[in-house]
Amino acid sequence: MTEPKHQPLRADAQRTVLAILEAAERTLSADPAATMEQIAEAAGVARTTIHRRFATREALLDALTGWAAGRFAEAVASARPDATPPLIALYQVTANVLRVKSGWAFAMNRSVDPSHDEAARIHAEVAEACARLFRRAQAAGVLRPDADLDWSRRVYYALIHEAAMEAATDGADPDVLAARTVDTLLRGVGSAEGLGSTGSP
Repeated sequence: MTEPKHQPLRADAQRTVLAILEAAERTLSADPAATMEQIAEAAGVARTTIHRRFATREALLDALTGWAAGRFAEAVASARPDATPPLIALYQVTANVLRVKSGWAFAMNRSVDPSHDEAARIHAEVAEACARLFRRAQAAGVLRPDADLDWSRRVYYALIHEAAMEAATDGADPDVLAARTVDTLLRGVGSAEGLGSTGSP
């Protein structure tokens, strides 16, 4: 269903909405069952202010999901994955995404409802951008010519998920985690000596 068009918010209203979304992320990360009242308190606004902006808790969660999806897309786009040399782009995309995923962990780990048109569209566009980057990386020799790109991207996503969890819980540096993530993707954790002594499976 197409969502109704809204007039752009004034700057003060935008700041209020952002404060509510940031408070929702902090509060729900600590307690996923947190109430609208608890979120309002964390945001430093009246309960009526939240209800004026978001009619229901579900509307607030949808807005939070959409906001995080937008930051996710910006993180990928700012690395210029279609123009920057593939290896550099891979590191930069990873670091940027880890910053978003660690800062918006609750929202980013929330499943995107297919009926949430905007968030679903954004995630699909990011997935396609990642697929293009991996194709460029393979063409440039960063990935083996025989690498299964679908499998490689799934492994990459899993590595990013683990790194994001570490960043969110331990405050690890996203740049350090990005280097570790890309190194693990490209080099693995085995040794050439080990492969030589046991043979390929």
